[in-house]
Amino acid sequence: MTDLKTSYLGLELKNPIIVGACNLVNDMDVVKKLEDAGASAIVYKSLFEEQIQLEGFEMEEDLNAYNNIHSEMGSLFPDLQHAGPDEHLMKLEKLKKSVGIPVIASLNAVFEPTWVEYAQQLESLGVDALELNFYAVPKDFKKDESQIISEQVKVLKNVLSKIKIPVSVKLCPYYTNLLKAISSMDNEGVNGFVLFNRLFQPDIDIDIEEMFFPYNLSSHEDNRIALRFAGLLSGNIKGSVCSSMGIFDGKDVIKMILAGADCVQVVSTLYKNKPEHIKTMLSDIEKWMEKKSYKSLDDFRGKLSNNNTSDPYAYKRAQYVDILMKSDNIFKNYPVS
Repeated sequence: MTDLKTSYLGLELKNPIIVGACNLVNDMDVVKKLEDAGASAIVYKSLFEEQIQLEGFEMEEDLNAYNNIHSEMGSLFPDLQHAGPDEHLMKLEKLKKSVGIPVIASLNAVFEPTWVEYAQQLESLGVDALELNFYAVPKDFKKDESQIISEQVKVLKNVLSKIKIPVSVKLCPYYTNLLKAISSMDNEGVNGFVLFNRLFQPDIDIDIEEMFFPYNLSSHEDNRIALRFAGLLSGNIKGSVCSSMGIFDGKDVIKMILAGADCVQVVSTLYKNKPEHIKTMLSDIEKWMEKKSYKSLDDFRGKLSNNNTSDPYAYKRAQYVDILMKSDNIFKNYPVS
């Protein structure tokens, strides 16, 4: 009998598959399917401070547009659609009360005080943990990379000092030295790391010559960078490691556990394969474990981490030279006509 239980942020989970932050959880029927399929926890969609600010600005414009309306108007006020974070908090509270698995709130703030303010509001709903989204899009040629990390560490420190629930940090891979950034946050006492946040990238429509932002789901190949850093971090930090991005099936989950991850987050595979796919993923993990005579995840967790692999450079080399030296093999697999 295989045991899929794992620990993440100090939370005991029945298996390593967590539903990552996405719009799927807005539909309570879908949430029920996710839970029935075996999801061990749900990360509710992010509370975005930028979106709240934009909605507030738009509402202010609507209100001001009615300043000089004549007296025969039936209504002097527009329909109010903006309520700050209240609508988000209400939906999150409803979801928390409707499921029997841990619910993790996700926060994406802008200003230092609001990180703490919104974190406290989310904690007050009774969520089981909080996920902070840290990233920085380069837009200032003069800003030093160390300043970016110090600002994020300061926000993290302030949040940790004000709330009591476990806190994780979801990062992007675009740091000069990601391991140094993670180590700095780990030293502050953060409970875990989610690797990685999939950032949307701009595109250009050449027909109308305008920018647009396509909704791009991840692919299998995207999980390799998460695997690399799960392997590098395993056994070297105190916080949990949760692999995210490009995890589509049971094999992908097994790879992450072998590298040293505690669990995974999935989103794209749920859009492509529907919520019921979680059940298939769990079944595939169990079958593999039975075949290998593993009774628990701990039996093989980190077996192929950087600390345990026989090749000390497996996670550290880029392998360009090796690929070039074996270029003939590429043409055998992909013949040129």
